[in-house]
Amino acid sequence: MAIMKSEQIMSESTKSFEDAIQTAVTRFDATVKGLASAYVNEMYTTIKNGKIEKYRVNLQMTFEVMPPKADDKAKRAKKK
Repeated sequence: MAIMKSEQIMSESTKSFEDAIQTAVTRFDATVKGLASAYVNEMYTTIKNGKIEKYRVNLQMTFEVMPPKADDKAKRAKKK
């Protein structure tokens, strides 16, 4: 049975909402193993001089918690 964890993050782009989402997924995937899903909580823009300056998204990223390695288990057992 897998154990999942989620983190809320924010990403932005000067191009589009889709680009902001893809940037978040790409960067987050590089930092964790087992990225499973991205849920868009919020989408909004910043405006400057009457034009969209940035596209921003708040995302809930869900990923699998990896089981401890054998040597990690041994280290924890020694601390007890």
